[in-house]
Amino acid sequence: MSNKISGAEILIKSLIDQGVKNIFGYPGGTIMPVYNSLYDYTHIVNHFLARHEQGAIHAAEGFARVSGQTGVVFATSGPGAMNLLTGLNDALIDSTPIVAITGQVATPFLGKDAFQESDIVSVTLPVTKWTVQVRKPEDISAAIAKAFYIANSGRPGPVVVDLTKDAQTGLAEYKQESCEYIRSYHPSPDIKDDIILEAAEMINKSSRPMILAGHGIAIAKAENLLLQLAEKAKIPVATTMLGLSSIPSDHPLNKGMLGMHGNIGPNINTNKADVIIALGMRFDDRVTGDVKKYAPQAKIIHVDIDSSEFDKCIKSDVHIHGCVGKALEKMLPFINSNVHDEWIESFTPHENIEKEKVMQRELHPDTPDGKMLMGEVISKVSEAFDDNAVLVTDVGQNQMFAVKYFRFKSPKSIVTSGGLGTMGFGLPASIGAKIACPDREVVLFVGDGGLQMTIEELGMIMEYNVGVKIVLLNNNFLGNVRQWQHLFFGGRFCATPMLNPDFKMLVEAYGIPAEDVSSRDQLDLAIQRMADTDGAYLLNINIEPTDMVFPMTPPGAGVDDILLEENVYYKNQN
Repeated sequence: MSNKISGAEILIKSLIDQGVKNIFGYPGGTIMPVYNSLYDYTHIVNHFLARHEQGAIHAAEGFARVSGQTGVVFATSGPGAMNLLTGLNDALIDSTPIVAITGQVATPFLGKDAFQESDIVSVTLPVTKWTVQVRKPEDISAAIAKAFYIANSGRPGPVVVDLTKDAQTGLAEYKQESCEYIRSYHPSPDIKDDIILEAAEMINKSSRPMILAGHGIAIAKAENLLLQLAEKAKIPVATTMLGLSSIPSDHPLNKGMLGMHGNIGPNINTNKADVIIALGMRFDDRVTGDVKKYAPQAKIIHVDIDSSEFDKCIKSDVHIHGCVGKALEKMLPFINSNVHDEWIESFTPHENIEKEKVMQRELHPDTPDGKMLMGEVISKVSEAFDDNAVLVTDVGQNQMFAVKYFRFKSPKSIVTSGGLGTMGFGLPASIGAKIACPDREVVLFVGDGGLQMTIEELGMIMEYNVGVKIVLLNNNFLGNVRQWQHLFFGGRFCATPMLNPDFKMLVEAYGIPAEDVSSRDQLDLAIQRMADTDGAYLLNINIEPTDMVFPMTPPGAGVDDILLEENVYYKNQN
C-alpha cells in the first residue's frame, strides 16, 4: 500500500505542522488542487475568502501584526499572484511576517506564455525576503519549513512559495520538515558585550538623552524592557507611528510621536538632545525631515536587527546589531539610575502650546453646519472603548489624526500601513486583526477614498461575522492630497473632490448596521450605539472638508521647522 499523497495535501499538512489555523485567500485554476485538499482539513484550518487578492494579503498582515504569528495567504497564478504585490511590498517595509502560497502553471508550460502564467519569482524578488518556485511534490514540505523560518526570524517579512500545478498534483511521501538554520543567514546575531558597555556609558554620561522607540519594540515583545530603561534612567520616550502602543499613552515619560505630523515636543527636542537611543526603528524620512538638519548635537545609539539600516539615513556613533529585546536585557544592568528633571520639563512648554493652538481646536471645535473635525471624533471613539481597543487605520488624514488622538493602554494595539502608505489597507487589515483577537474591540478609521479601494471586503465581514467597528471620516475629498494642494500647490484641487455613494445604504446591503452622523449633536449617542452593538458597525461621519492635520513639518524642512497652522511656524512663537 502506497503512503504517497498529493503535493497539495503535503502543503496543507506542512502548514498545519507550522501551527497555521487561519488562511486568507482566493481560489483559481492553478491553485485549485490546494483548495481541493484543504476541503478535507477545514475542521483544523479556517479559510477566509477575500473578495480580492489584495484584500487577502492585507487581512493576513493585520492578523500577523496583532497575533505575532505568520500570516498566510493563497492566490492563483498570473493576475491572482500579481494582485499580492502591493501587500508584499507593504509587509516588507513594515516588517510583517507573511507566507504567500501562489499557484503556477505546470512545469512543461513555464516560459511559454501559458494561460495565466506570470514570472512571479522574478516579479516578487524585490519585495520579499525570499521567493522560491517548487516544481516537485517531494520538495514542498522543506520549502514551507524554510519559508516560515525566514518570514518570522530576524527582521520579519514576506516570503513567496510558488507551486507549479504538477508539484501540487504529483505524488510523494509526506515527511515533516523543520528549519532552524540556513547557511549564510544569521537572523539573530550575537551582541558584543563591549558595544553594550560603550552604549551604556554614553547613556549614563548624557544630560539630555532621548529614546526613539520603533516597531521593533513590538516585534521583539520588548515593551516592558523599554519601560524599564526609560524609568530607571528617567529618559523621555518618543515613538514612530508603528511604535505608538509600545508605551502607554498616559505614561509620564511618553512624549508622543515623532516626525512630519508628530508632536511638537519630541520634534523640537530631537535637535536639542545630546544622546539619542534609537530602538528598532529605521530613521524614515517622515521621522527625520531634512537629514542635514537632524539631531546636530546628539550622539546616536542605533539598535536594530537589520544591519542594512545602520548609517543608511542617519550616521550612528554606536550601532548594536541584534534583537532589540536582547540588547535591552544586556544593557539594563549597566544603566545607572538617574534623573533628568530639567530636560523632561523642557517638553512641557511645547506640549502646552500644542494643546492651546492645535488640540483645543480639534477637541473643542466650533465649525459651521454641524460638520465635525476628525480629532474630536477619534478622541470620543477612543474614550468609548476605554482607550483599550486595537486601532486600525487606512492612509491619509484619517491615519494622521487617528494616531494623534487615539490613546493606548496595551501593546500591539496599532495596525497601519507605515512605510508604503497603502490606501485600501485599512478595511481588510482590520478584518485580519479582529480574527487574530476576537476578544478585543477593533476600531477602523478610514477615509472615503481608502474605503472605496477595498470596499468589496465588506463581504468578508458579512460572511464570517467579523465584528469590526468602522468609523468613516467622510469629507468628500482625498483629504491628505487636498491639504498638500492647499498648502503647497496654490489651492488647485485637481482630482481630489469625490462624488461618493450612499455609504449607509451600501454597507447595509452587506447586512452590517450603519448610520449617518450628519451633525455634532448626534455624535455622542451614535458612538455609544456603535460601542454597545455586538458585531460590526459603521458610522459615516460628516467631516469638515477644510480640516487639516497640524502640527506639520513641511516636506524638505528640518524636523523642528513646524507649522502650527497655515503660515504660522512654531519657531515664530518663541
